[in-house]
Amino acid sequence: MVNKEQGNRVRKLFFLIAILTIGFFGCSQKTNGKPNIVFIMADDLGWQDVGFMGSQWFETPNLDVLAKQSLVFNQAYMYPTCSPSRAALLTGKQSFRTQVYNVPVLEKKYAPDENIYSRWTVGKEHDTYANPLKEAGYKLIHLGKWHIVGPDPLSELALPYPFDEPLSQPPNGALSWLKSHRSDTVQEYYPTGRGFHENVGGTWWGDPARGYDDGYKAPSGGYKAPFKNPFISDKPSDEWLTDRLTDETINFIERNKSQPFFVNLHYYAPHRPTVVRNSEWIEKFMDKLPDSVTGQGTENLEEIAAYATMVQSLDENVGKIVKYLKENNLLENTLIIFTSDNGFNGLQSVNNRLRGAKGHIYEGGLRVPMFAYWKGTITPGFTDTPIHGLDFFPTFLELAGIDDYMGTLDGESLVPIYQKKEFKERPLFWHVASTYKNPPCSIIRKGKWKLIQFVNDGKIELYNLEEDLGERENCAGENKEVASNLLKELTTWRKENKVPIPASSILEF
Repeated sequence: MVNKEQGNRVRKLFFLIAILTIGFFGCSQKTNGKPNIVFIMADDLGWQDVGFMGSQWFETPNLDVLAKQSLVFNQAYMYPTCSPSRAALLTGKQSFRTQVYNVPVLEKKYAPDENIYSRWTVGKEHDTYANPLKEAGYKLIHLGKWHIVGPDPLSELALPYPFDEPLSQPPNGALSWLKSHRSDTVQEYYPTGRGFHENVGGTWWGDPARGYDDGYKAPSGGYKAPFKNPFISDKPSDEWLTDRLTDETINFIERNKSQPFFVNLHYYAPHRPTVVRNSEWIEKFMDKLPDSVTGQGTENLEEIAAYATMVQSLDENVGKIVKYLKENNLLENTLIIFTSDNGFNGLQSVNNRLRGAKGHIYEGGLRVPMFAYWKGTITPGFTDTPIHGLDFFPTFLELAGIDDYMGTLDGESLVPIYQKKEFKERPLFWHVASTYKNPPCSIIRKGKWKLIQFVNDGKIELYNLEEDLGERENCAGENKEVASNLLKELTTWRKENKVPIPASSILEF
């Protein structure tokens, strides 16, 4: 028989077990098998403006440590400017579907029949990945740059398309648009109208300096408080924009860590204007020996050193997020993706290994840094499989267990690559129908080859990226069969998808 003292001990033991059980499950995350996703995208960060992609000059210790535990994509691609990259990323659709080919205010004003000018606002007929993820039970936030709504979306969408000239934007410091943008009608084109539960800082702005009358010349540049972004409320603790977006990220996760969450953290940094983060860092980079391979630190030193402090700040903030996730036992069920929206701005950085920079249809404009981290699930290493920003939408769907999505998607899920399963080789395509740094063109990347066709005059360029990463030699003449086959495949893609080309083009399609 059990005496009274023994009975009390048994009851205490069961009570202790119950408390521990409740504590364990109370602290564990109820994600129903769905991983948390933290999608971090820098703005205008070059392919090798980070240590994990090979830079010996920029300092990104937190990213480098995380990359060593990640699958690093050596050949990750976006569009050459931010608007089409973000439209393709968020909708999973090629530029010809959304009509976002370039940043409208960057487009050269030529005869309308030589260009198809871009929309600024992505229409509601184009879903974003936030909507199906929301239906699947995710709690979602967008932070930072949005840039798929224009300054006057209602008027823009009412205009007959194609436009006769590029769209324009209000002057720096102007807020005449704000009342309209706070309305329910325009908010439909903002993150909270496109599936996200919260929005911090997302608006039509392409850079944070627009809140200041002096724009890029303002000492703050929008990076130092006050930020003057109407969609970021001022706080007494504000100092640096990148820090504030990180703090908001951690706050959101803290409030929603008991359910699957999706963080769309699209930093404004290190987009121009170039603003020094602190004096200690700028002095360090001003005195640093240059990287002889990339050319970083060899010229325009004051500008690139200031830019380097912004990159280091970005790195520091990613470190804060990883630290929080680790301390809260969230890393094992969280996928972290880090990338950039296009190549480096040629006024801020340099890479002698690549041709072109932001805005160019060469590797300097298209190729971006990228890794995927998921502790215990993604095996660390490197892959040379070419991927496109279009691939993220279907990737998120598969991770969320969504297999009945009916919308049009132009990319492929990257989950097989994460799982080291077979991933069939496929061509990547781009279509840029307006002029910024290069004339209107279409591009196909397949295997080691990259073919560009300028659609107004039909001229082609062919590069073997394995042998000529810098795209210095157009080898179409000596590889006629390769060029012919790729051109046929590119032309077929345009024809089958009814891809529009400028009216003055000599091509049939």
